[in-house]
Amino acid sequence: EVQLQASGGGLVQAGGSLRLSCAASGFTFDDYAIGWFRQAPGKEREGVSCISSSDGSTYYADSVKGRFTISSDNAKNTVYLQMNSLKPEDTAVYFCAARNQPIISTPPADFIYWGQGTQVTVSS
Repeated sequence: EVQLQASGGGLVQAGGSLRLSCAASGFTFDDYAIGWFRQAPGKEREGVSCISSSDGSTYYADSVKGRFTISSDNAKNTVYLQMNSLKPEDTAVYFCAARNQPIISTPPADFIYWGQGTQVTVSS
């Protein structure tokens, strides 16, 4: 059974940091790309970052470049999203998802497995 377990969300003040974790099981981690998405109330789900578990290539949305860092620990089948210098506009439910190709991508439709979301709230 494929599972993606996202964790690490919480409430933080603007300028603070959080690290999200996405623990994956039930599939061959190295053959996938793992993405982080977020969805704020009334807004569409957007791609935040993505990493290929095979070659480590990464993608960042312009809104998070220089502040967020995605990384992968293949031995633990876990992907992390380190979020620094958080802003109130980063407030959203964050989801991790897996794409069954080790090629980074951004459209949510390219990802076939989804974890439950974790809430990130940044206060001003």
